[in-house]
Amino acid sequence: MPPAHGRAARRRPAATSRHAPAQVARLPSVSPYVVVAAVVLVGLLLFVAAMGARALLAPRAPTHAKLKTYESGVDPVGQGWAQTQIRYFVYAFLYVIFAVDAVYLFPWALVIRSSGLGVASLVEIGVFIGVLLVGLAHAARRGLLRWF
Repeated sequence: MPPAHGRAARRRPAATSRHAPAQVARLPSVSPYVVVAAVVLVGLLLFVAAMGARALLAPRAPTHAKLKTYESGVDPVGQGWAQTQIRYFVYAFLYVIFAVDAVYLFPWALVIRSSGLGVASLVEIGVFIGVLLVGLAHAARRGLLRWF
């Protein structure tokens, strides 16, 4: 059919579909506690299924060497107590502090330009970095950052 010209084209109604608009199926409102419980239950079921599959499919060949206690690649001989140096704990603690620092700084750096966080956000992150720098200065003053 050729396109209509003039008045007939202006009076023609917009093209409509012969079918009624599709209805969106909606679930009945569910308590958030029920949703959380369902997610936890599904997680537990997946865990039980994985452990059951492992128990059924894993090879079993217990030998004397496999049943022996194994501790970090060293055969357990002698007494069970050994003194460790505290500096390794301090290094681990410093790592955790700066890893948590990165967890807070990277998301902040991603959204600072795109949202209107303003001066308050800059002040808050400045205080956060200041506290970290005070902790770093304290660790340096106590000699905890000397590697040798």
